[in-house]
Amino acid sequence: MEKEKGKKMIVKKLRARNNWSQEQLAQITGLSLRTIQRVEAGNKASIETLKSLASVFEVDISKLTEVVILIDKESQQWKSEPWWIKFSLLGIKKRSYMIKIEYLMIAIGCISLTLFDGMEMTAIVAFFGAYTNAKLLAYVDNRRLW
Repeated sequence: MEKEKGKKMIVKKLRARNNWSQEQLAQITGLSLRTIQRVEAGNKASIETLKSLASVFEVDISKLTEVVILIDKESQQWKSEPWWIKFSLLGIKKRSYMIKIEYLMIAIGCISLTLFDGMEMTAIVAFFGAYTNAKLLAYVDNRRLW
């Protein structure tokens, strides 16, 4: 489902960037309006559909098939979140960034424990950071902010 959600956002954003309606995009691509609606709703698209969209938007087809899950910081749901959630995610838009941060914190913790004597506190802080990052990620996932 996440992959389809990512495609939905990419196609819709590309269409909006060009100031095209769904009807206009359907006409330009030679696809049916219903196909455009299905793709934007997150349903699976055939390779031919993706090729047509990629050609019209002048992007590589991989751009349309990559998983990009973003927080829409303009949405009403985001605006109603507590300040500390907004502060914690300051500068973070993609879910993949959160996962990279978590892995980095775990790596720092492991390296601190294995390579350096007297760095136990650094490891504890790094592991705690990874844990809190995971909890924040779970919160954002459960609230469907991506």
